[in-house]
Amino acid sequence: MEFNKIIAVTGKPGLFEVVSQTKTGIIVESLTDKKRIPILSTHNVSLLENIAIFTYDEEVPLLTVFKSIFEKAAGKETISHKESGAKLSTFFSEILPEYDQERVYTSNIKKIIQWYNALIAVGFDFATAELSKEANQEA
Repeated sequence: MEFNKIIAVTGKPGLFEVVSQTKTGIIVESLTDKKRIPILSTHNVSLLENIAIFTYDEEVPLLTVFKSIFEKAAGKETISHKESGAKLSTFFSEILPEYDQERVYTSNIKKIIQWYNALIAVGFDFATAELSKEANQEA
């Protein structure tokens, strides 16, 4: 499983891996139940590799944040995304101390932690994951 093929689809729970491309969209496979579904070009899709977190100095790629969580959690799942906003903010400031607290909302932190735990649950290896060359050039 490659990080540059993992997406989130607005309105659909969980994460998906891009399997194939069609004339009208893409075919994705759910990471949790392995069901394949078509995603049309009318859906809002976010490639996790293209997501970055605001800090006061720069934008940090999501994979870098995931790797920090991975190190802090020793490769295991971390706190639940259902914890209180204060707990989540405290946890996130340990992971990324310089994150922009005015532009990174609690809902963003919840989503990041939920995605991280979902990837760990399916055995994603953050130790070997890298950004693609295109994403590195954008960062």
